[in-house]
Amino acid sequence: MTNELCLDILGTSFTITADEDDTYLRSVLEQYRAAVENTKSISGINEPLNIAVLTGFLLCDEINKIKQQLENDSIEVQERTMNLIAKLDQALGTENNE
Repeated sequence: MTNELCLDILGTSFTITADEDDTYLRSVLEQYRAAVENTKSISGINEPLNIAVLTGFLLCDEINKIKQQLENDSIEVQERTMNLIAKLDQALGTENNE
């Protein structure tokens, strides 16, 4: 399903076409608008291009932090699983021969 979304932000307007649900696209646009407003308020920058670039940078930073946290959580879950397996092996009197 292909949808078009008209973007009108920071004084620039254009239309994008995407293979996503219209509701999803509008949600992403609202998130970006909120991020732009946050960038404006924390930076004091008024130049639209600079705001857009800084907003993109800040969003990439947020994505990387979330990815790192997910990786850390995954490692922790894996370690806990291995510990539980070792305890089960010990309780059952078997050894893990891997």
